[in-house]
Amino acid sequence: MQYNGPMNKGAVVLFSGGIDSTTALYWARGRFAPLWTLIFDYGQLHHIEVEMAKRSAYNLGVGCEVVRLPLQGLVSSALLADGRPIAASLAESRREPGPPSTYVPFRNGIFLALAAAFGESHGCFRLVAGFNSIDAPDYPDTTEAFVRKMQAAINQGTSAAKGRQRFKIHAPLVQLSKQEIIALGCKLGADYSHSISCYRGSEVPCGRCPSCDVRAQAFAKLGKADPLLARLQKEGKA
Repeated sequence: MQYNGPMNKGAVVLFSGGIDSTTALYWARGRFAPLWTLIFDYGQLHHIEVEMAKRSAYNLGVGCEVVRLPLQGLVSSALLADGRPIAASLAESRREPGPPSTYVPFRNGIFLALAAAFGESHGCFRLVAGFNSIDAPDYPDTTEAFVRKMQAAINQGTSAAKGRQRFKIHAPLVQLSKQEIIALGCKLGADYSHSISCYRGSEVPCGRCPSCDVRAQAFAKLGKADPLLARLQKEGKA
């Protein structure tokens, strides 16, 4: 799927290298230029995603910046090794009261704020994020309402408030299921072979966390092999 309009508007993509942000990156690649990816190293257990995201950005030939933002000790989350267990499935995580243990407080708000600062400094006023419907019931910083309000806040708190270029946050996957996201990515030619979803920190997925659960179900429903597993098997890692 190629964009045939003018390619003179740059964008910054929040890029973890997982299924959602990889699809969002391929979606943005046909629409904006120049294109930058921001990869956040925030002390997450699954730090392997940082290295894999860097590799994916390099393979696509897009700009890549790694932002080191140690949140461990500042905020509480199972993804930051706060001592709480990670659920074994999406259903199990939704039995927890309140947000799941893997929720990182206001993570996407922090990331979007930094992306806006980076974008303003580099003349890129489009911010792209892979927020989606499967996350929205559990993570308040992935919803359409959140996107609208963050966009308003960014435009109020940057040079846009003084009549300069206004920001636009694009969340093209926000109404899509994981199955629909992967189907879209396949149409866009997305390479998922280095995309890391597992919460437990290994390149080889554990198969027993909410993210692995959702990913496996989506590929199964599409009748497709997971390219990550195919690569790992080919390399003798799984």
